Amino acid sequence: MPIHRRRLLLASTATLALPAFAQSAFPNKPLKLLIAFPAGGPTDITMRALADNASKILGQTVVIENKPGAGGTLPAQQLQTSPADGYTLAQIPLGVFRLPYTTKLNWDPVTDISYVLNVTGYAFGLVVPADSPLRTWTHFVGWAKANPGMLSYGSTGTLTSPHLTMELIAQKLGLQLLHVPYKGSADLMQSILGGQIMAAADSTGFAPQVAAGKLRVLNTWGEQRLEKFPDAPTLKELGLDLVQNSPFGIGAPKGTPAAVVKRLHDAFKQAMEQDSYKTALARYDMVPKYLSSAAYTQFAKETFAKEKALVEKLGLLKAQ
Repeated sequence: MPIHRRRLLLASTATLALPAFAQSAFPNKPLKLLIAFPAGGPTDITMRALADNASKILGQTVVIENKPGAGGTLPAQQLQTSPADGYTLAQIPLGVFRLPYTTKLNWDPVTDISYVLNVTGYAFGLVVPADSPLRTWTHFVGWAKANPGMLSYGSTGTLTSPHLTMELIAQKLGLQLLHVPYKGSADLMQSILGGQIMAAADSTGFAPQVAAGKLRVLNTWGEQRLEKFPDAPTLKELGLDLVQNSPFGIGAPKGTPAAVVKRLHDAFKQAMEQDSYKTALARYDMVPKYLSSAAYTQFAKETFAKEKALVEKLGLLKAQ
């Protein structure tokens, strides 16, 4: 082979090898995982367990950074100004998909996020203090009807799934409730235990307080009763044709290289399968719910369309 052809072949081989080498080197520094709710709540505790597992698999620390507020949408918003290199990741709660219908945005939650994988989902319910006179859902509804606008309930933020579901229930039953938003489950639990609100609509972050005899569950919102709260009826059992589940996963900035997304996907999927993560989830009646990058992207598209119908039904759709 002529020398000049050999040189060209060697040069082209080296050029092709560079991206593969760069990809195999990922990650070579700590990663940041943005969480949508405060420290100490169920999201924080379970995602820290997942991050610890992923850190061992990736060979780099996955640092949790809490970004509470704005209905759980701040991490997704921060992705829009983060480098597309895989080192900044974000939890993507369901509220992200309804954000454009209630707030003016210059980005699209379907096309402007690289979806890595779905990891779990929240189970929801409504709780009251253990010594509350509202001992059942019948008492709750009766008191609310007799005292319009006076029955206060807290949620993990305006336009979150607990808030919108309670508003949908109120609409169906003709109730006027007083909504009090909080930044996350930890703040919400402090408030209801402190007597500042009468009820709390939340993910099952309330489970430890129920187990301690401080709170009582009036209902849960899944297809079936939760194993941890077998005496609490579902909304469907109470005559409300409603089921609220709230899957969430991990996203990266738009344009993150496919090889990097795959590396992250594989590491976090393996992290999901470890007992330490399953144990952390079980504390809050949560289970692993895996969706691949492709399936999670499709879920984002479908959910975006569904959330518009819910926001519209509640009269919260912003003027176009």
